[in-house]
Parts: sequence; structure tokens; C-alpha cells
Amino acid sequence: MIERLRRPYRRLIVFVIHLLLMVVSNYAAFWLRFDGVIPPRETDLFVALLGWLMLLRAATFAPLGLYSGLWRYTGIYDLRDVTIGVTASTLAFYLVVHAVFGLIDYPRSVFIVDSMLLIFMMGGLRLVGRFDRERRRSRGQKTVLIYGAGDAGEMVVRDMKRRLDSRPIGFIDDDPAKIGQRIHGVSVLGGRDRLAKVIAQERPDEVLVAIPRAEPAAVRAIVRALEPYKLPIKTVPNLRDILDGHVDMSQVRNLSIEDLLARAPVGLDVERVNQLIRGQRVMVTGAGGSIGAQLCRQVVDARPHSLVMYERYENSMYAVANDLASSGATLHNVIGDVTDVRRLDGVVRDFRPDIIFHAAAHKHVPLMELNVCEAVKNNIIGTRRVAQAASKYGVGRCVLISSDKAVDPSSVMGATKRVAELIFQNMARGESTTRFMTVRFGNVLGSNGSVLPRFLEQINSGGPVTVTHPDMRRYFMLIPEAVQLVLHAAALGSNGALYVLDMGEQIKLLDMARSLIRLSGFVPDEEIPISLTGLRPGEKLSEALVSDDEVIELCAVDKVLRVRGGSPAATLLRPELLRELERRAIQGQSHAVLQLLASIVPSFKAAADRWQGGDLAAELVIERQVAS
Repeated sequence: MIERLRRPYRRLIVFVIHLLLMVVSNYAAFWLRFDGVIPPRETDLFVALLGWLMLLRAATFAPLGLYSGLWRYTGIYDLRDVTIGVTASTLAFYLVVHAVFGLIDYPRSVFIVDSMLLIFMMGGLRLVGRFDRERRRSRGQKTVLIYGAGDAGEMVVRDMKRRLDSRPIGFIDDDPAKIGQRIHGVSVLGGRDRLAKVIAQERPDEVLVAIPRAEPAAVRAIVRALEPYKLPIKTVPNLRDILDGHVDMSQVRNLSIEDLLARAPVGLDVERVNQLIRGQRVMVTGAGGSIGAQLCRQVVDARPHSLVMYERYENSMYAVANDLASSGATLHNVIGDVTDVRRLDGVVRDFRPDIIFHAAAHKHVPLMELNVCEAVKNNIIGTRRVAQAASKYGVGRCVLISSDKAVDPSSVMGATKRVAELIFQNMARGESTTRFMTVRFGNVLGSNGSVLPRFLEQINSGGPVTVTHPDMRRYFMLIPEAVQLVLHAAALGSNGALYVLDMGEQIKLLDMARSLIRLSGFVPDEEIPISLTGLRPGEKLSEALVSDDEVIELCAVDKVLRVRGGSPAATLLRPELLRELERRAIQGQSHAVLQLLASIVPSFKAAADRWQGGDLAAELVIERQVAS
């Protein structure tokens, strides 16, 4: 009520209220001192000196702004000013009583009791205003159950109480010692085992995971525990993303699929990359793809001399060029195909890049099973021509982006990527001054055509979400991580090296689908069904980052591993087989291409045997003809 009055009237009323509190507290102090019966002499002292007390207090309170503060925002600083004002005016009154009037028989306990009562009454009156505001605001507040009663949870609760747009209704914490304790008046209601009961009783509007150090496995367990409830799940930033160690509601975000990775996202040393890229001429093939575009962004951040973006699809090129137009970097937007040798050679000759990142490739497994020759032309012929152009024009480093599907491949896409790896390894054995490196990684979350966008599309359309097999597992990494690995591989710069990223454990696609449905606010199997469709051609239940004849070694960059082949014969690429493979692909002879792929990559033979029909028997003599 007082808060809503116009300012002049409000200050006058607050002033009068303070005067009344001064009278009440001073009289109460005498009353308490004499057990409810104030002697006549002390009554006279009370009456005679009350005016001086009120004058001194009023004069002391004014500079401290105690008449102008908004009580609904009362905090610890307001209570500090009240304490200072009352203490200072009491000391001044004590001096007046003893030094000016010489009344040494004025009860000294009255000074202390009066001060304490006045502080309590003035502070209490202000808190009543704040409590009233919080009570009124709480009617429209969102109720939040906080998972994690640690430092981050305490900061979040404190900020909630300040903002008043959310109301914490309790904590869940798995530490038994915290259960039953209170933080800023909010109780720790139990551990994960009581989560269902707490949600049923408290009915929160959302759940906030306030554990910055939470391992992804723990976050997945929390998500599974919350699966039966249609509650939004939010979280606080990870410690690595908090610069000052402070967490508040402005940093709270929706829980994302990245939080459920089987490991913490890898962050690598950018200075190593900056030293490699700064002032260099860089070229990226496939610049319009998910990986290529992110490569271009991170290259630009490292301040190169220039960046050649090579892409055959004009729409993709336009998107990435438009995105980087304001970067201030020297950009060359080139439309071209890596299989077009004249165009490719002309671009490398004219721009003379110091580093080439070869990201152009066909990558979709089911599509490549149906378009075998196109997979060979883009992934193998294109890779060979990029490598040869790099060697011919003295490019310093050339980095191939490969896939975990190249390990013991069961698909056409995987087999072509394995041949591309062999091309780079064989180029590294030659007399070229160019250093050839390969980067092999798993599925990239959010890349074009990857499982994540497909799942989200299916969820948004109401389902069903399609998973090929309940036991299918994959390694996953983030697009920025994949690009960082590529850049660090180039920075390490060992000729012929093959690098992989330590990506932790593989994740079940079925679990990922259920988590995505849950994070989208739906209940899996009830509101959004999950359909099992069976393995598609070329797919495996799980992937591997290395084959049986390869070994992993640590290298200079944490979380980046080097792969070494077991025997030279395993990586030997026979030129005559490669030439014949390319010739048959250009002629569109899919059956012959499959047999030649199986000859170059023996582990792919089982995939080739799937093909039936046509003059397959005639194609079996190709390898013998080439060998002779």
C-alpha cells in the first residue's frame, strides 16, 4: 500500500512511521527495564528527553536514505544502514544525555534495549514489505525442482529469490548427508530414489539440473528417471564454460543432446592451430558441407592470409560465403568439383594454398549402396586428384577427412573412404614435399543428414522415430570438435599420419532417440512412438575407430590419438587396381566396381557378396585380368 503512494506522500508517511517506532521502542525499553512498572522519575526522563532522541535519530536516518528506500527490495544492505543509523543516533543521544544534561542516572540498559528493539522493528517492517511482494508475485511464478544441492544450486536459488520469476520448491541430491538440510529456506527433499514421490507431491513446472561437474552418464540417468513426467529439463553451464565461477538464472539453458554424450566435449588448445593457420593461404574442399563450413569458420578465426572455399553446390557455397562475408578475411568463393581435374588444378595453381583440407565427399551409407559408381568417383577419384594437385603445386600440408566407417567397412561408403585413406598413405610414401595426413572420426551430431536432425524432424512431425536396431551403437562428436581435430592433425603435421579422437564409449541410438523425445517435452512410446525398422544395407551394429591390424598411440595433443597400421602390405595400394576401379566407375559398371573394391579392401568382400544378379561370374575375372 505505502509503496504505491506518490513519492512526496510516501516519504512523509515513512517519516511519521519512523517517529512512531522511535517512541514505541524507547517506551518499551523503559517498560522492560522496570518489569512493566515505570517509576515516576524515569517517566519524566522518558518524556523530557524523547524529543531530543527523535531529533537525533531523524537527523541520522536522513543521510542514510532510510526514508526513501523501496521496502519491497529490502536486502542485507538496507538492514546494514538501519543498524548504522540506530547505533550512531544512540551514541549521539548518549553523549547528549551525559555531556550536555549531565543525567548520569539515565538507565544505561535503556540505550541498549531501545537500540535493539528499534533495529528489529525497522528491519521487520521493511521485510514485511518484501514478503508481501514475494507473496503476490509467487502467484504467477514457475515452480522449479533443483537437482543438485551444491554451490551451483545455492547460487541459482539465491538468484531466483532476487528475480522472483521462478520459485524453488526443493532440492534433490544423492548425498545422504544433505537430505533434510535447508539452503536459503529451501529443503533437500531426498535423493534420486525419491524423485517420483517428490514430483507427485510438489508438482513442479520444471526440473533444473544444477550440477556443473555432472558426467554425461549421470545426466542420462537423471533424464531416464524423469522420463515418465512431462517436465522441461534445464541445466546450468558446465564449469569449463563459466569464466568467473558464478552461476545465475541468465545462464540457465535447456538440456541438450550434447549434455548426454558419453564423455565431456573435447576442448583443444587453439593456440597451436592459430600458429599453423595465421598468415597462411588455406583451401577447403566441400566448403559448403557441415564439416567444411565449420572448418571455414574456425580457419577464419585463426586469421589466415586468405581462404579458398571450393564447393560444387552453389546454394551451399552462397550460405557459407554469406555467413563469413563480415569476417574481414580475404575469401575466394570457388564453384568446382573435385573430380574435375582441370578446374581443380587451375584453382590450386592460381591460389597456391599452403594447406588443403579435403572435406568433399559422399557420406550417406544407404544412398551410396544404391549409387556405387558415384561414391567411387567422388570419394576416390576426387581424393586422388586433390592429393595429386597438392603434390604437383607444392602445397605444404594436405589433410583428408575420413570416417570410422572406413574401419573393416561393410558399406560402399566405408570402402571408398578406406581407399581414400590408402591413397593418402601411399602419397606420403612418395617423393612429394607435401605432408599428407588423415583424420578419422565418428558420427557428427547435427551434421547434414545425420541421425540427430532426422530424429528431431520425426519428433516434430509427431513420430514415429525410426531406429534400425535396438542394439545399434555409434560414436558421437560435435561439429566443432570434429573440426578442431582436423585442425590439430594439420598442426601436428606428421607425414602419412592417421589420427582419431578419443570419443569415449559408443551410445545406443535407441537411448538417444528416447532422450531426444524426452528433451522435446514428450513421453517416449506414449506420445511419440519408436519404430524399429531393421538394419539397412551396409550398416553395422557398432563401429570401431581402428581395425584389428592397427594400433593406437598417444601423441602431443590430449584426447588426440595416432593410429599406426600393422603391416605395410595392409596399406599397399596397387596402382593398376585403382586405375581399373576408377575406369569401371566412370563407365557405370557397379558390379565390377564392387568386386574391385573388395580386392583393394579385403574386409569389404562380404558386402560385395550381397550383390546378386547380372553377369556377376564374368566380373570375378577382372582382378585376374588386371594382375596379368
